[in-house]
Amino acid sequence: MSKAIVETENLVKIYRHGKIEVQALRGVTVKMPNGKIIGLVGPSGSGKTTLLNIIGGLDTPTKGKIYVDGVDLTTLSEKRLAEYRLNKIGFVFQFLNLIPVLTALENVEVPMTLAKIPKEERRKRAMELLKMVGLEDRMNHKPDEMSGGEQQRVAIARALANDPSIVLADEPTGSVDTDTTIKIMEIITKLNRSLG
Repeated sequence: MSKAIVETENLVKIYRHGKIEVQALRGVTVKMPNGKIIGLVGPSGSGKTTLLNIIGGLDTPTKGKIYVDGVDLTTLSEKRLAEYRLNKIGFVFQFLNLIPVLTALENVEVPMTLAKIPKEERRKRAMELLKMVGLEDRMNHKPDEMSGGEQQRVAIARALANDPSIVLADEPTGSVDTDTTIKIMEIITKLNRSLG
């Protein structure tokens, strides 16, 4: 059995708005092995995105512990959490968050620019990643010049830019048709096998 890359202990997340409390997570304890594709399944509002946001360091639990690669995220400062997000996590958001004025290549380079990777190195890596997701001929296109499936593949390439330990994908096929869903899941599976 693979070593757990993510472990949670009794995670609780309560959102408060005035006197109203919504408990998004109730005592979630999980171990997620390294190198595996794991799907979180449940009805809308069941806390899937909240759990992903906590694993990704975008949100903090109200109670409980979250360990990623042996590090307790609840003990990290904001600065260390930002470094963690930049270097350890790749995000594919439900709403892709591609920058409209940038090309596919430039969008994939963004995380590497933030990580201060030299331009030549990040350009080469971005081109390799876009080739891996089948977009070598669309590198210079902006998001509005691409289909939804192509934009999704740009988002996947961007998530892999800094060679993260974990890729978190929130409904990665939620806005595309069935054929594109199959292609995207094939790409994710292939990338997991080749990149680990």
